[in-house]
Amino acid sequence: MTSANMQSRIIAAIRKIPRGKVSTYGAVARAAGYPGAARQVVGILRTAFGLPWQRVLGAGGVIKLRGDAAIEQRLRLEAEGVAFRGRRVDMKRHEFMPLKGKPSRVAKPRTTND
Repeated sequence: MTSANMQSRIIAAIRKIPRGKVSTYGAVARAAGYPGAARQVVGILRTAFGLPWQRVLGAGGVIKLRGDAAIEQRLRLEAEGVAFRGRRVDMKRHEFMPLKGKPSRVAKPRTTND
């Protein structure tokens, strides 16, 4: 069972995936601030309505659904312009990479004038 806060953060992360892009269950969990919560993402996708569920895939861009649901997911993604390489989404072209905070600054080494 997921907390209301966890659920709302995961739903927000899913909604940020733009048309023509995809993400993985694990990446959505990390983006929501819950690394390791990929199964919770799956559970939320099963119960929440109105989410772009077709944009969330298994690791490596694999459709994890079976039967008609898998066919529907692929057709929806192709309608959005997502390209496949065999049974996998071309993640190099279509993976959504949300920015996670500000880039870290690397300290410059100090020099001494001895």
